[in-house]
Amino acid sequence: MKSIKTSPHVPTKIEVKEIGLNRVQISAYPFEFGYAITLAHPLRRLLLGSSVGSAPIALKIAGVAHEFDSIRGVVEDVSHFIVNLKAIRFTTKDDKESITIDYKFNGPKVITGADLENDMIDIATPDTHLATINEDASLNFSIIIRKGIGYVASEDIRPDVPEGFMVLDAYFTPVTNVTYTTENILLEDDPNYEKVIFDIQTDGQVEPLTAFKNALSVMHRQMAIFNSELNIEVSEASDGEEDIPEMKVLLQSIDSLNFSARCFNCLDRSGIRYLGELVLLSEDQIKNIKNLGKKSLDEITMKLDELGYPVNKPVSKDLAIRLKKKFSN
Repeated sequence: MKSIKTSPHVPTKIEVKEIGLNRVQISAYPFEFGYAITLAHPLRRLLLGSSVGSAPIALKIAGVAHEFDSIRGVVEDVSHFIVNLKAIRFTTKDDKESITIDYKFNGPKVITGADLENDMIDIATPDTHLATINEDASLNFSIIIRKGIGYVASEDIRPDVPEGFMVLDAYFTPVTNVTYTTENILLEDDPNYEKVIFDIQTDGQVEPLTAFKNALSVMHRQMAIFNSELNIEVSEASDGEEDIPEMKVLLQSIDSLNFSARCFNCLDRSGIRYLGELVLLSEDQIKNIKNLGKKSLDEITMKLDELGYPVNKPVSKDLAIRLKKKFSN
């Protein structure tokens, strides 16, 4: 049932589930109708376009003049070698934006991504084939690996590459796939609220959850320009904490929880009136409540477990802020 509001409902739930190698599903809800896709679409674009990855941008092979040449003693020609090299995903081990690495291999040998790993880089795709060297042959080459975002064509990279290197198109993005779906959910008899579900997969250079966090950070930084000039005041959601289901639970009064008279009196004399106040306390803080004996402590511990808020299990940062603000009034 629709109600009159002065601001949209603020989502309170998020769920993260690993569903495969380098793949997670992230759900958030409940959104007002139309808000889920409004946020999901730009986040998808940012995941694909602003996630930082590493890629080879230039290659030099001993005895090779150009990318259409062949390599003596190597099964693959240069163009095939470059295709294989681009399929290998590199992760730099330090904060350097660009590194140059020299390699030397003697045959007979089958070279894979794992053979390129050293103290400067990790390889996210160790099984990817690079080249096959014949007997009595050697392969010497150098790669320039650069950090970046998105796709950059070779002609745009050329000015940054030293003489003697072949310039490569660079596909930096570590996020290989992002999809999202929305579905209706029920909130207080209103079936028109929405849930958004992201499905994110990376190539192993970065964890998908980390990529999602980075995309959110980029979105915040992009929008901060408006605040710098317009001094926007971000107010709390004005539809009230009571509209958040979890807040309703945590705002239950202590006298409604059926504590024993001794336990209730200890809490009451200590000024604890609501369940949320208990949930915010650590085990040591509860133990230090004046005149609280072991039996009452066990009773409180059992009650919090029963309600889904075990002692010392922290609530979300946002929820803790809301509770503290509520109880400080």
